[in-house]
Amino acid sequence: MSLKERLNDDVKQAMRSGDKSRLKILRMITAAVKQREIDERIELDDAQTLAVIEKQIKQRRESAETYREGNRPELAEVEESEIAVLEDYLPEQLSEEEIHAAVDDAIAESGASDMSGMGQVMGLLKPRLQGRADMARVSGLVRSRLSA
Repeated sequence: MSLKERLNDDVKQAMRSGDKSRLKILRMITAAVKQREIDERIELDDAQTLAVIEKQIKQRRESAETYREGNRPELAEVEESEIAVLEDYLPEQLSEEEIHAAVDDAIAESGASDMSGMGQVMGLLKPRLQGRADMARVSGLVRSRLSA
């Protein structure tokens, strides 16, 4: 079953069970997937659908952070509950040790020794870690390793 099929099935299940908050999130993500398909005139595969989900998660994390900074914890909690629903569709996340090992391997493979090689390293890491690690954290780790 593809990721899009799973999303559509979960929308139907949420409708049947009357879970309005989950249904709202699932409809939002299916709309984002359909919008990208229409904009680009393509049929999204699982990797592209996963990228749309990750983008939605990233937006919600940023919103939750902004709400917390603005002393609006109730709105931050709403964003975090939406993140929890969306994370169900991500593959199993890598451990810190696995991320560190992947970064070290990519740095060695690319031969990067300073910040000028960051793009090369991230180019190697993105397809390997997409959906399995927070790429902002990975980027920070690469930056700290290359600047040391």
